[in-house]
Amino acid sequence: MGLKTPLFDMHASLGAKIVDFGGFDMPLHYGSQIEEHHRVRRDAGVFDVSHMCVIDLKGPRTREFLRRLLANDVAKLRVPGKALYSCMLNDQAGVIDDLIVYFLSEDWFRLVVNAGTRDKDLAWIRAQSSLCSLHVIERTDLAILAVQGPNARAKALRLLPEDKRASAAALGVFSGAQFGDWFVARTGYTGEDGFELMIPAATATVVWAQLLEQGVAPAGLGARDTLRLEAGMSLYGNDMDESENPLESGLAWTVAFEPADRQFIGRSALETIRAAQRRQMVGLLLEDRGVLRGHQTVETPAGPGVITSGGFSPTLNRSIALARVPMDAGAAVQVDIRGKRLNARVVRPPFVRNGKALIPL
Repeated sequence: MGLKTPLFDMHASLGAKIVDFGGFDMPLHYGSQIEEHHRVRRDAGVFDVSHMCVIDLKGPRTREFLRRLLANDVAKLRVPGKALYSCMLNDQAGVIDDLIVYFLSEDWFRLVVNAGTRDKDLAWIRAQSSLCSLHVIERTDLAILAVQGPNARAKALRLLPEDKRASAAALGVFSGAQFGDWFVARTGYTGEDGFELMIPAATATVVWAQLLEQGVAPAGLGARDTLRLEAGMSLYGNDMDESENPLESGLAWTVAFEPADRQFIGRSALETIRAAQRRQMVGLLLEDRGVLRGHQTVETPAGPGVITSGGFSPTLNRSIALARVPMDAGAAVQVDIRGKRLNARVVRPPFVRNGKALIPL
């Protein structure tokens, strides 16, 4: 048996299929993964993502520390509540983890990191912060509920006190704020609008039940994966890890090379890679019948590549993938599926956002 979130018994009572994910016993689905996917795209769904790790960093040199720790630059964060997506790199420019950082005040920033990397992330952050006199606080007292979909915000807002709803409704994309003992962030991992609610773990089951009463559907990790793949969002351990760098993982947009004098960890190695980059991350749309899966070989005119994430897209009713291929791969490739070479078209992710297809079918 693995670790359990505060909502484990609730998932079991709803008949969820439980699987191991990042060391936690988590719901894969509640009966129909595809139906959960469509509910999020068309209405609203809620995911238990309390296995994610919330880390508060406090101290007068926190911003200075994060400018060195992260490949993206927290100098961009000037308004309290604003958030930034970034990779945390090792000295060789390998991705230790991808994360979201929130600016709460000059001496308080919040990180949300992946469940499976929790222990190594905390160890790395504490080791790097040893000279900065930072307080590194793992917030095990919090649960996280991700309410996602075109109607998600409206339904979630009903749970807030009436005098807080207008302020929460006015939150900009990729920003958050504290409302009582709730931290409400307009972020997500589905390609839909919504909130991620960081709430006291002791109240998680009550809030979950209230969301279901508002017509928000429970959704598991299976739908979360197909939604994020359609949205072209990377998954740590699949699309990048410590053996891969962000430039060749479709995450160049998360690296701030300017200003040139900011010496973030991994910068020197990353500049060497940038000067002679040989691989890129692309999207694939399968033209023939079949299903794209991770680790399948991609044959291109410039040499082989590999699928990092793949599967069936319920929204497009086609098979799609993210793949790491040579820079000159071209527009048409073939994928080796069980010894057969099937045709695929190279496209630019995302495939779907806000319920709409973004690529020609």
